[in-house]
Amino acid sequence: MKITIHRGINQIGGCITGIESASGTKILIDLGHNLPDTEGQVEDEYDVPENLDRLLDGVSAVFYTHYDGDHLAFEAAVAERGVDQYLGRLAKRVKQKFYAHMQNIPVDSLKQKYKSTFQAVGGFKEYGADMPVTVGDIKITPYYVSHSAADAYMFVIECDGKKILHTGDFRDHGYLGKYLKGVLSKFIARKSIDVLITEGTMLSRNDVRMMSEEELQQKAYELMSGYKYTFVLCSSTDPDRLASFYQATRHQGRPFIADGYQCKLLETFTKQLKRNHRIYDFTDAVEYDGTLRHPLMDTGFTMVVRNSDKFRGWLDELMPLLPKEETVFIYSQFKGYILTEHTAYSASTDSFVHSHDWNLEYLHTSGHASRDALAMVCNTVNPTSAIIPIHREKGSDFTSLDISDELKDRVVTSDTTIDDIEIRVQ
Repeated sequence: MKITIHRGINQIGGCITGIESASGTKILIDLGHNLPDTEGQVEDEYDVPENLDRLLDGVSAVFYTHYDGDHLAFEAAVAERGVDQYLGRLAKRVKQKFYAHMQNIPVDSLKQKYKSTFQAVGGFKEYGADMPVTVGDIKITPYYVSHSAADAYMFVIECDGKKILHTGDFRDHGYLGKYLKGVLSKFIARKSIDVLITEGTMLSRNDVRMMSEEELQQKAYELMSGYKYTFVLCSSTDPDRLASFYQATRHQGRPFIADGYQCKLLETFTKQLKRNHRIYDFTDAVEYDGTLRHPLMDTGFTMVVRNSDKFRGWLDELMPLLPKEETVFIYSQFKGYILTEHTAYSASTDSFVHSHDWNLEYLHTSGHASRDALAMVCNTVNPTSAIIPIHREKGSDFTSLDISDELKDRVVTSDTTIDDIEIRVQ
């Protein structure tokens, strides 16, 4: 077996992991874009067709852990090369709705781009939790994880008598995160994992305590109690965060407002996720079409917004009608996007967040595993050969976790061969 970390050993986002069996079967785990720079631009070597050709040479399938753009991109280009692509059933539906929405952009070249990508996603093969998929002599078994995206998974990959656990992005402080340790103990650790490939986004943030989504919901309720009109900027494809603000709003006895695209997503989440937890019931969400009807002015409301020209126009019309002392804007995304000194700074996001003289509050928790959760995964899985940390900031130290010395000795960040497993780090 050969494991190749094409990207991710020293960067967050854009991670690509290759698995190759002794017989030559090759698969990739995730194939997304690098994260954008401070101007919102993405520089990616795989935008060059020749580089993508080399990466996909001999690859039979790409398995995506979830639908975030730093894990899933190049859909149309991969499809053109005849490589199978796999994604969870609900995740596929969410991605299709996103690209269907993006086809409304009034730029012909972008319309065509998103049309091609929409068609490519429609051809994706689907996988489900604990339902093995076999590609050549490689078996891939997905297991559901909690993340700030719906329908995210970790994979157990088996071939040549070896077993790998690739965690993808995960956390244990989401609404379904409490099941993580049980899944690891009951279904994964007993398989005797040889290599653990795990995200390490929060490795370098020693002083960060992860607020749970339940705690965030309570804080949102308390914050909303001091205001009549609440605007929220959060991810439209994060059902946990949407549920936190939706439930806090319902407890206030006020309507929860979203635009047409967001309402379609909320309807999809309700149909697919309500069976797992009643927290995902968004049945009473109200679609906003640019007209603030009189009852909403009387009752107050929560409106989830997006950084778009449409919402900028709506807010320009709404804000003069709402008293500042009764209006709050809650920013619920990574704070680095609005800090000019941060490498992730986004001028567009910063401009949107500060576009009006409203009361601004920050309320957010990460979609990624805390240091304690990372240690728990390592200790529970207890891989026999290696731990490979990916999706982490350069210089972050996995051996600083509360894990045994034996596990610390198994951390691999450079080329090596262990127990007949060849590991290559690019």
